[in-house]
Amino acid sequence: MQWIPVARDAEVGPRPVAVDAGGTPLVVLRPVADGPPVVFADRCPHRLVPLSAASGVDGRLRCAYHGWEFDGSGACVALPSQDGHVPPRADLPLGPRVRVSDGTIYISADDLAATAADPADLLTNEHPGLRRAWHPVALGSELPCRVTLLGDGYDVHTGDDGILHVTPEPFAVTERWGLIWVAPEEPLTELFPDADGDDAAYVGAWLPPVRTPASAGVVADNFLDVAHFPFVHAKTFGAAEEKLVPRYDVSVEPDGCRSIQDQWFDNPEDPGVAAGLRPLKQRRRATYVYRAPFQLLLRLEELDAGAVKTILFFAQPETLTSTRIYTKMLLHGIGGVPDPSAEVVRREVAFEEAVLAEDLALQQAMRLPGLPLRLRDELHVRADLLGVTLRRALAAFVGFTP
Repeated sequence: MQWIPVARDAEVGPRPVAVDAGGTPLVVLRPVADGPPVVFADRCPHRLVPLSAASGVDGRLRCAYHGWEFDGSGACVALPSQDGHVPPRADLPLGPRVRVSDGTIYISADDLAATAADPADLLTNEHPGLRRAWHPVALGSELPCRVTLLGDGYDVHTGDDGILHVTPEPFAVTERWGLIWVAPEEPLTELFPDADGDDAAYVGAWLPPVRTPASAGVVADNFLDVAHFPFVHAKTFGAAEEKLVPRYDVSVEPDGCRSIQDQWFDNPEDPGVAAGLRPLKQRRRATYVYRAPFQLLLRLEELDAGAVKTILFFAQPETLTSTRIYTKMLLHGIGGVPDPSAEVVRREVAFEEAVLAEDLALQQAMRLPGLPLRLRDELHVRADLLGVTLRRALAAFVGFTP
């Protein structure tokens, strides 16, 4: 039997350490102090996020994305988004045999073949099926500029005639919500109209565009994910969020979906709370809207205080390793006044930037170059209904047949 060295024994403790064995990403840790080390594939079975980004908590491995916990045998012992039985597939695949010799941790080369391989059917940022879609490429304020879309370069500017010009010429170009959109080929679906009323009537502000190495499909899935808040966003708003996700419904619409979720939340920013007019705990309605491939909206309505916050979220698939993200906030009634002040808008934008930065930090650790389209390549639970619907819509949009 051949043994492959993967780590120095003295350097391995309860925190997971990323190692590589013959091109296979692995994670090694010691769940119990002075106990034997264990090795697993560096991947959570839920959303395939590297477990090397996880934390070691009381002898368990806690995934950084959704807080799933695994014991030293790889068994899933905590699935925070739901109560009841943990699905058998939630357990980590059996890792390779391990031995320690002369201060070095070795794994069996014979066991590497059994380690889970990468999914084969991924929606990447250069999938040809994405050419028949509208994509954002720049803010209007950024023109003229050179942009990258689906691996191709374009020059975008406004001519003396006031008309948008793109070279090489795509099928269509337009401007909407202050954003320039390009369709390389005839689009299968139009830009959604949901934000138009808010865009016209509310106070709006763009966040500075940012980039992530994650694919646009993964970025869109992250935006719709309702179970990661307590873990990824613990420093902003997530610490106050319930880990258990109540059942919610999703309505399938042409090339997308919609989900309306009524929630309870603490609203200390409501002036009516300080005045004794309303209780701290109030009702909120969250409406998620998705259109293929990467148009997203979240409208947060404070049903008691009357404030409304709409977040427009669009992803530009640039290259296999780059996605540009555009976020616009539309605000009404924040702080108890119809049109929030410039200072309130600045504060809201800064907070949303901090929230987005938390997502981007986790995405830096992700390895897969795309979003799996075969549902069986990931483990989906009840809280993932929006993500499952997204995957089905994207698969249909690009013509993927399982």
